[in-house]
Amino acid sequence: MPELCRFRGIRIIIRFNDHPPPHIHAKHGDSEASVDIATLEVSDGELPVRIERRVIAFVQSHQRELQDAWDLIEQGQNPGKIEPLD
Repeated sequence: MPELCRFRGIRIIIRFNDHPPPHIHAKHGDSEASVDIATLEVSDGELPVRIERRVIAFVQSHQRELQDAWDLIEQGQNPGKIEPLD
């Protein structure tokens, strides 16, 4: 479960062998949600509103990099890190 980025107490991860569509998991404290990389839709969980907005802004700003990371992870490769927004 590679951690792609960490900022403001938010962890952005993609799990190996995860189900489509391509998505990230965002964790903040005890909260977790999935965000679809292409549509920015939040599913499978819940984050505080302020955190959810930050996560969506992150995904929107890094869509190409996140899709590339998803593709690498599907091939069993390490995707490396992605720079935070701030």
